[in-house]
Amino acid sequence: MRHLNYNHLLYFWSVAQEGSIAKASETLHLTPQTISGQLKLLEESIGEPLLQRMGRGLVLTDTGRVVHQYADEIFSLGAELTQRIKSKQPGVPMALNVGIVNSIPKLIAYHILEPVLSLAENIRIVCWENDLDKLLGDLAVHRLDLVLSDRAIPAGLNVKAYGHELGSSSVSFFAHHSLYEQLSDDFPRCLDGAPILMPINTGALRRSLDNWFEQQDIIPNIVAEFDDSALLKAFGQAGVGLFPAPTVIASQVEQMYNARLVGEVGDIKERFFAISPERKLKHPAVLSVTQAARNHFLAD
Repeated sequence: MRHLNYNHLLYFWSVAQEGSIAKASETLHLTPQTISGQLKLLEESIGEPLLQRMGRGLVLTDTGRVVHQYADEIFSLGAELTQRIKSKQPGVPMALNVGIVNSIPKLIAYHILEPVLSLAENIRIVCWENDLDKLLGDLAVHRLDLVLSDRAIPAGLNVKAYGHELGSSSVSFFAHHSLYEQLSDDFPRCLDGAPILMPINTGALRRSLDNWFEQQDIIPNIVAEFDDSALLKAFGQAGVGLFPAPTVIASQVEQMYNARLVGEVGDIKERFFAISPERKLKHPAVLSVTQAARNHFLAD
């Protein structure tokens, strides 16, 4: 591939954003013929077509989607750079883009990121939530500075990323006050046949809970399963069933969800990781997150 011409890349990005050469020509104040010629040069430089006609419009090819993703990042950073240079305010915040795996309890995510808000340097936290594979893809193309996960990087995944373990917590079961009053004091036997809210069965926590129930000879009545930890707790707050959460945030869970701690499962540990594109952490905000979590919050 020859040296990339960023003017050509801008024309391609504009066409992809607008959906047609005609609309992009209005935005860029150029003739459609000029843009078409520049797109052809870009495709020749890359060696593959980037756009293909579908009906009256244009859609991205597989290669076009990859190029568009990088172009998005390039021009977003350019706009941010322009805004920062033009601003006369020395305190314009630096962005820390964080991906959060949707199974992580939101209270855990908050406590991990909270130290960033106290840094001397003004930093704006931007949070994105998704499954781990999608977030690692965004980390690989530098859309994210950090991913917070409740599991390590999957083996065999072809992504340049490094996991930094922050700590762990045992798991406890909680119940809304109305449900708590119906339970016996005999934990964990009180869980046998009780309505339980569980994470979906693709995660490490669910597998650990299933194994623990089997070891204890307990058959729970699983009334609902959730991909999102906040939704699970919202159902728990409504008294639909007992729900698991990290013991380290027990007091906040009791307060926020009008719940009571039923019992702790000391045999199960939830582990938490900061995943970065670099083996040696350098970003000041990321360093603050990992150091504070290890020293004060999650160390068990």
